[in-house]
Amino acid sequence: MTQADMVAVDELVREIARALVDEPASVEVESVDRDENTVLRLRVAPQDVGKVIGKQGRTARSVRTILGAVSMKLHHRYTLDILEEDEG
Repeated sequence: MTQADMVAVDELVREIARALVDEPASVEVESVDRDENTVLRLRVAPQDVGKVIGKQGRTARSVRTILGAVSMKLHHRYTLDILEEDEG
């Protein structure tokens, strides 16, 4: 897997999140490489957390499904963590 692939996956998650939230400027994606996988930590504004999770977690599950497809194509596992941006 190349560095460009990793950047493309980060950007994919960032753009999906920006399309969903009210404050797209506060969307941040951080990659944390582990032995077997890469964890993508998505931070959004506190009032936007519900928008990226969705009703009963459906939106988050859909984004994770897309990451699963990307993982199969790139032969590298990606997982998504959704975090709240710290207030104040």
